[in-house]
Amino acid sequence: MRSLQTSNATAVCILLLASFGCGTSSEETAASTTGSSDTSTATDASSTSGDDTTTTTSAGETESSASTTSSTGEPTSDDSTSEVTTSGTTLEPSTGDTTGDTPVMNFFVSSTGSETGNLGGLAGADTRCQELAAAAGSELGTWRAYLSAEKGDDDQPVHARDRIGEGPWYNAELVMLAADLGELHSLDGDKDLFLDENGERINGQWADSPSPNEHDILTGSDKDGMLLEGKTCADWTSEDPELFAQVGHSDGLGPMMSDDEFFRPWNSVHESGGCHDTAPKGGSGKVYCFGIE
Repeated sequence: MRSLQTSNATAVCILLLASFGCGTSSEETAASTTGSSDTSTATDASSTSGDDTTTTTSAGETESSASTTSSTGEPTSDDSTSEVTTSGTTLEPSTGDTTGDTPVMNFFVSSTGSETGNLGGLAGADTRCQELAAAAGSELGTWRAYLSAEKGDDDQPVHARDRIGEGPWYNAELVMLAADLGELHSLDGDKDLFLDENGERINGQWADSPSPNEHDILTGSDKDGMLLEGKTCADWTSEDPELFAQVGHSDGLGPMMSDDEFFRPWNSVHESGGCHDTAPKGGSGKVYCFGIE
């Protein structure tokens, strides 16, 4: 009988083993079930959109990689040097240039002149420049005529180059005349650079120029912008035919369109025909005007 009971127990064990595993404890069965659940959780946590990558820890928590995903699904970077986009406009990284300076006209040849060398002194010539600039729409407050004089307000010589600032200078077309004093005084006259306050060329020796020739511009100076004594019509106050003024050629040309070196300087070529009349030899009493501020 005992042998039969043992055989029956063995048979039952075989049946149980096929169904649940013979000899398996309830704790082991629970652990097996939990492990299956963890595997399912890990599988769900690893499912992502885009290129994101996540990692599941043994505690069931997830950690994301360093990259992030934008609302459009595209990877983004936190690199501080990347371009910034605002309202659809791409802003380039700053170059450090914050001057924002816009050129303005601060040079011209006066469109009007004087029949004689009496300009009302330096002050009178400056006033002419100021009035012409204002009429042309300039907002610069101070303009000076490029003129030298033997005696200034302090009874000391005045040199034209010392009256006009440091540059750069732009004509009425906002084309740079020169960047500084050195460059300015190395220039030759040029019909397309030395324009009046309205952007018009000065009558001269250039091809098809209107008449009369008016390219002789009063300066009283040498090529470096320094005073030439006795060449200022008594500091721009005289109409004496026995006195003279030094002039330059705004177009850098001589008779018959000659570009001989002698005729080229814009500020010092020859003396006028006399302080009583600025027209002979090709003038009309015009001056060069420079804006200071």
